[in-house]
Amino acid sequence: MSFRLLYQDKDSRARLGVLTTPHGEVNTPIFMPVGTQGTVKTLSGDELKTSGVEIILGNAYHLYLRPGLDIIRQAGGLHKFMGWDHPILTDSGGYQVFSLAKLRKLSENGAEFSSHIDGSKHLLTPEKVIDIQKILGSDIMMTFDECVHYPAARDYVEQSVELTTKWARRSKIYFDQQSEDSGRRQLLFGIVQGSTYLDLRKKAVEELLSIGFDGYAIGGVSVGEPQDLIYEIAQYTASLLPENKPRYLMGVGTPPDVLEAIADGCDMFDCVVPTRNGRNGQAFTSQGELQLRNAEFKGDFRPIEEGCDCFACRTHTRAYIRHLFNAEELLGLKLVSLHNVRFYVRLIELSREAIRGGRFNAFRKSIMANYNKRSG
Repeated sequence: MSFRLLYQDKDSRARLGVLTTPHGEVNTPIFMPVGTQGTVKTLSGDELKTSGVEIILGNAYHLYLRPGLDIIRQAGGLHKFMGWDHPILTDSGGYQVFSLAKLRKLSENGAEFSSHIDGSKHLLTPEKVIDIQKILGSDIMMTFDECVHYPAARDYVEQSVELTTKWARRSKIYFDQQSEDSGRRQLLFGIVQGSTYLDLRKKAVEELLSIGFDGYAIGGVSVGEPQDLIYEIAQYTASLLPENKPRYLMGVGTPPDVLEAIADGCDMFDCVVPTRNGRNGQAFTSQGELQLRNAEFKGDFRPIEEGCDCFACRTHTRAYIRHLFNAEELLGLKLVSLHNVRFYVRLIELSREAIRGGRFNAFRKSIMANYNKRSG
């Protein structure tokens, strides 16, 4: 077994676990910073490790197109290419094919598309996506799926779930044929789709469970639907997934989103919010978000957040960081991104401590009560 459930909270579905991968163990719940193109934007591997990051996310679609598989193969895999010796999860690229690619065409065989970079034509099949992720050498790979945008008509979603299930079955068969029988075997997760239709979510889960995967992801959320609907879908789908496998909620989200999902029994999360918002000057704190570009911080010589142990907070002030943004200095982007990543990691660390102590619900309510209460 690659996943061990260590503790189940009594007052919620929050839980502690350990996921074993070829490049080490990952403690769950866990937040994965997004390194789509082989880098978490503005941050080095050492900075990520110092921040407590255990695993990052890459993307098969982007890396396949640029720099290309030949370069990554020559480098010895994605870990060596980017200088990161901790675990990596790679998304299959299904979402990118359907959101970025030009002139895409779906069939049972796969997805034909034109690159968003140079217009070159490509065909991704479930088997090819497995091959791509094997060359990348990611610790956790995802099956190829279709991510449906919100809102979507029921008849289309029914066809999409059927197609995604067929692709998942082909992926698993091919993965098993290609996998080594060793302790360093890559892991394969299936992705639950179904848009906002709970009965289709249930059908998708049942089909994926009959195939059997190392873990299960909840996909197709946070694609335009209102927040309460995101929570409803995540909670319902997570309740259907097996206790002895990791549950990955894809693309979520803000700190309140993460806490809600942990309470619902989800184990793994990724989102571009900490670094994307950081590059725009938005910092996350226990009392909500700060837009450090604003004039109110011109003479504010406090750290981004009192008590934070990140490099930005130990070394620099809000006033200095505001100056960097106004002067268009790249250091500002790095410092706020670094703080935000550490804030997310620390939030997860504190969540684990609360789960272990049997007080997660109280912890979550306390965080939520303080969130968005700025002290100035």
